Amino acid sequence: RANEKWAMISAQAMTGFATSVIACGCEAGIERVLDPSETPDGRPGVSVMIFAMGGKGLAKQLETRAGQCVLTSPTSALFAGITSDKPIPLGKNLRYFGDGFQVSKVIGGKRYWRVPVMDGEFLTEATTGQVDAVGGGNFLVLAESQPQALAACEAAIEEMRKIPNVIMPFPGGVVRSGSKVGSKYKALGASTNDAFCPTLKGMTQTDLSPEIESVMEIVIDGLTKEDIDKAMRVGIQAVCDLGAENGIKRISAGNYGAKPR
Repeated sequence: RANEKWAMISAQAMTGFATSVIACGCEAGIERVLDPSETPDGRPGVSVMIFAMGGKGLAKQLETRAGQCVLTSPTSALFAGITSDKPIPLGKNLRYFGDGFQVSKVIGGKRYWRVPVMDGEFLTEATTGQVDAVGGGNFLVLAESQPQALAACEAAIEEMRKIPNVIMPFPGGVVRSGSKVGSKYKALGASTNDAFCPTLKGMTQTDLSPEIESVMEIVIDGLTKEDIDKAMRVGIQAVCDLGAENGIKRISAGNYGAKPR
C-alpha cells in the first residue's frame, strides 16, 4: 500500500461482509491503523482481525479474503500480525497466482513470497498465526429515541476503538437487529430479539419499560476476555457519561443461555 488511503481500502475490502458468523462465515474488522514504523516494509498499514468458529473455517475465510481483496488491491502487501504454534496459510497458496514466476525469500526465519502482478509485485508472508480468542461480548443501549440510542453507541465506539486487540464487527460497530437463539421457522437458527423490540411491547413478553423506544447493541470480539472487558468498560462509561438527560435509560446485555448464536 503506497499510502494510508490504499492500506485502508485493502483492509475495508478484506473485512467486508463479516459482521456475524451466523451467515458470513466469520466476523472481521479493522483493529487499528499502523504507523510505518510498525510494519515490516516501513509503509503505512492497517491491522485486521478475523474470527471464526474453527480453524478450518478461519483458514478458508483468510485465504479467500486475502486473494480477492488484498492481492487485487493496488500497491498492497500482506504480513502476519500474530505468531503461534498453529500456523495457517496467508500467502502460501496465493503464490500460485504467479503461475510459476513467483519467488520465495526467507528473511529472519520467515518465508515470504514475491508474486508478480501488473503494478509490480505482491509481497506476502507465507503463513500467519492462529490463536484461541473470545467472540460475542456485547451490551445493549436502551434509549427514549432512535437518535439518542445511536448517538450513545457512536460515543461508545469512538472510545472502544482506542483499545487494542478488539474489533466491533457490525456496521459502524453497531447492530440494530439483535437476535435470540432459535425461531418459529425451523430453517432459522436465530431471529429477532422480540423482547427488546419496541414495536412489539404489546405483542410479546417484553423486557422494555414504556419509555424505551429504541435499542441498539454493540458486539465485541477480542484476543482475550481481558481485552473485551477493557473495551466494554470504556464503551459503557461513554454511554453513562451521556446520562438520562440524553435519553439513555438503561444498559443491558444479550443472554443466550450459553448457546452459540
